[in-house]
Amino acid sequence: MNRYNRHIILSEIGQAGQDKLSKAKVLVVGAGGLGCPVLQYLTAAGVGTIGIIDFDVVEESNLQRQVLFGTSSLGENKAIAAKSRLQDLNNTITIKSYPEKLTFQNAIALFNQYDIIIDGTDNFETRYLINDTCVITGKPLVFGAIYKFQGQVSVFNYKNGPTYRCAFSNKPNKDAVPNCSEIGVLGVLPGIIGTFQANEVLKIILEIGNVLSGKLLCYDALSNQTTTLTVKKNDVEIEKVLLDRDNFEKKQFESYCEVDKEVSIKDILNKKNIQIIDVREFQEQPKVVDISVTMIPLNELKHNLDKIRNDTEKAIFCQSGIRSRQAVSVLEQHNIFDCYSIKEGASEIIDILKNYKNK
Repeated sequence: MNRYNRHIILSEIGQAGQDKLSKAKVLVVGAGGLGCPVLQYLTAAGVGTIGIIDFDVVEESNLQRQVLFGTSSLGENKAIAAKSRLQDLNNTITIKSYPEKLTFQNAIALFNQYDIIIDGTDNFETRYLINDTCVITGKPLVFGAIYKFQGQVSVFNYKNGPTYRCAFSNKPNKDAVPNCSEIGVLGVLPGIIGTFQANEVLKIILEIGNVLSGKLLCYDALSNQTTTLTVKKNDVEIEKVLLDRDNFEKKQFESYCEVDKEVSIKDILNKKNIQIIDVREFQEQPKVVDISVTMIPLNELKHNLDKIRNDTEKAIFCQSGIRSRQAVSVLEQHNIFDCYSIKEGASEIIDILKNYKNK
């Protein structure tokens, strides 16, 4: 009674509403920028069972916005680290961690254990996987997305309403929209959008207010303006997912880059005749200084083709491997070949170079 007093004294919630929260089961996919505030508020609200699935580990660059973690969490799996922190926030609920990647093979069985699914991911492949699994299992999906200073929130597949594919039927090309590790994000933005998502979850469980079903809420942090767009149900898109249900668990994530167009920094360390190109912006850190590097930001690449050597192989890197793959495509469009994307990002390259020098 004392812990949830401020809920219980609300006439719209009361003890009956708090009991609904304690019986609810919610799965959060991704314990990153969006997942952290969602998890904190749902845990504090007393949602009875919370699942967390994330295969990633906590890195120092996460701490700018993923406020559930601290320096003591560095190197830990996010799902496990989140569970540890959340149990201290509320030890009266059940928290389950899944330190693994969501796949076509495990999604249906996992989603069937929960009432509501929350999308806290940052890539389109997983978003479509989450949506399709929700359609197949009949689960409502609370969606959130962020981009620099802007965010989106919606509730899909709620009471036979529109789905994510109804709003975004055409899957964009791989890496068409960079994630925050590539272009940055205002630190408070995922907190705002994640809190919006948590609010939708509570409304669904408590059956109060107007759920964002059939609506896409767009928020701009620089102007504090919100715009709500209408999302119409597309029965054709939904039927496609349902008709393909029998093949669902046999699928794999699409492979967008050719194996021979990607290399490791370890593969090129002993090569003498190779040009290494950094396609990050000039102000981005950390800088790679232990090898000779040509700096050409991706958006300036096609205007600086004269800096690309034709007599050697080209190995390109960025912050995480997204822009480097785009750069390979840009160069090949201009008939410059023997180009490869370095699969490691700048920070990992620096660590590898340090170990290499120590040897």
